[in-house]
Amino acid sequence: MELKVDRVTKQYKNKIAVDRLSFCLTPGITGLLGANGAGKTTMLRMICGILTPDSGEISLDGISVKDERYRNILGYLPQDFGYYPEFTGADFLLYLSALKGLDKPAAKQRTEELLDMVGLSDAAKKKIKNYSGGMKQRLGIAQALLNKPKVLILDEPTAGLDPKERVRFRELIADIGKENIVLLSTHIVSDIEHIADFILMMREGRIIRQGIWEEKNGNLEDFYMKEFS
Repeated sequence: MELKVDRVTKQYKNKIAVDRLSFCLTPGITGLLGANGAGKTTMLRMICGILTPDSGEISLDGISVKDERYRNILGYLPQDFGYYPEFTGADFLLYLSALKGLDKPAAKQRTEELLDMVGLSDAAKKKIKNYSGGMKQRLGIAQALLNKPKVLILDEPTAGLDPKERVRFRELIADIGKENIVLLSTHIVSDIEHIADFILMMREGRIIRQGIWEEKNGNLEDFYMKEFS
């Protein structure tokens, strides 16, 4: 399984957000690092088929990201995820399960599994408007996993999580990344430092570094702060 980004460019008026990017993702966890405005979110939205590149192509094993077959195996947590405040956590996941085509028994089972996985079982019947920011973020992670995606795209997924929740999240993602493609965009180096198999660093729409980060290269956070401070 290979997700290929081939010479992709995206421009907004006079600003080039993504500038002729090329890279390949295979099963494992890829950490995407970069400061705000680097083009990370634009890149992720194109990988999810939400935005169309001005040029270049994105495909999974030759299947376009616009193809229904790709969308069926895609999980996505955007940076600003919309919730229905009057829904309970469980009802929200059941509703999204229906949109993803899960039948009722499968949706109910998967909802219970995921609420337990993200530590929201006790809040399943509470309305989302009463959730804390961290709880909402955990619910967002759960919805991204509803269809057991082969490709999981996460944009700043630990925003609002406390340190203990961050550790739990990293353990969860590390497990998912054993057999699936996970692309995790963040500006928090510790989110990926110990779980990422591959690192991409973006600045001004371009990849400035990509590859496996090895201990001999020094501390990743120190390198990141030097590059982006």
